[in-house]
Amino acid sequence: MKLEWRITDMDAWDQAHAAVAGPLQQDWAYGSTMLSLGARVLRVRVEADGVVVAQAQFIVRQYSQWLATALCTRGPLWLEPLSAKDKAAVYRQLRQTIPLRGLRFVAVTPDETLHKDLGLPRVRRVMSGYSTVMLDISQPPEVLRANLDGRWRQPLRIAEKSDLNVQRMGSNPGQYRWLLDAEMKQRAERHLDGMPLIWFERYAESRKQPGRCLLSLRADIGRDRLAGVMFLIHGQAATYQVGWNSDAGRDLHAHNLLLWRGIEALQERGIRTLDLGGVNTQRSAGVARFKIATGGVVKQLAGTYLL
Repeated sequence: MKLEWRITDMDAWDQAHAAVAGPLQQDWAYGSTMLSLGARVLRVRVEADGVVVAQAQFIVRQYSQWLATALCTRGPLWLEPLSAKDKAAVYRQLRQTIPLRGLRFVAVTPDETLHKDLGLPRVRRVMSGYSTVMLDISQPPEVLRANLDGRWRQPLRIAEKSDLNVQRMGSNPGQYRWLLDAEMKQRAERHLDGMPLIWFERYAESRKQPGRCLLSLRADIGRDRLAGVMFLIHGQAATYQVGWNSDAGRDLHAHNLLLWRGIEALQERGIRTLDLGGVNTQRSAGVARFKIATGGVVKQLAGTYLL
């Protein structure tokens, strides 16, 4: 088994990431964004018998010259099917070869559910996994619509017949900054955490064509902005990252319409998988019901493991 840590070939990374519809946190642009904000990023490619079987991106926090933590979120990406024994060998090599000096804590949160071929012992788990809703949008629109829960489909019909006008916003930060400002205010009111404002701008700038990295939509009536959403695009997958709704927007079910139009727009770009984001049925039951009612599948990740 061969591990190469000094990866500079972004195109090869992107191709492998797209082939498996990899998550946002394993996208090259995600790492580049974190790097621009002062984090250290380590990328590794794993070969076995001349075949690339995995790749992983670690975000490193360096506390001193001799103390660091490295976290691979929703990775490694398995590019070839591997047995539990082979995965365990990869994890062992990651721990032994990661280029960090001194005291180091290396952890992974696999983009997998708990199962017998995970390749990680339960005694190494330090945190349980969170749940997200994954929606396969490679299906025809009529199939996706039929899979909607009736309590989601009916509000969509109401919104479609309303005076709501859905607009695609551009990729210039000035065109979507109002949405991020509304998101920050919403977080403060609800005591929620998330990426800082500058992160979104840096993520859009991480590619030569920012429009390939994000899609943002707004719903208007006249000159009034009632709601907005933003999707981050990574390879052949996308993540529902920001959603804001006014009281008037909620009354008209603007979010149902925006999400549906977003799915249509993502399909036009060849996106296969949409990650609707985390669900917490205790803290945000309404949001969880909204996401699950799209017909998506709840995926509970295995958790965080120390290597």
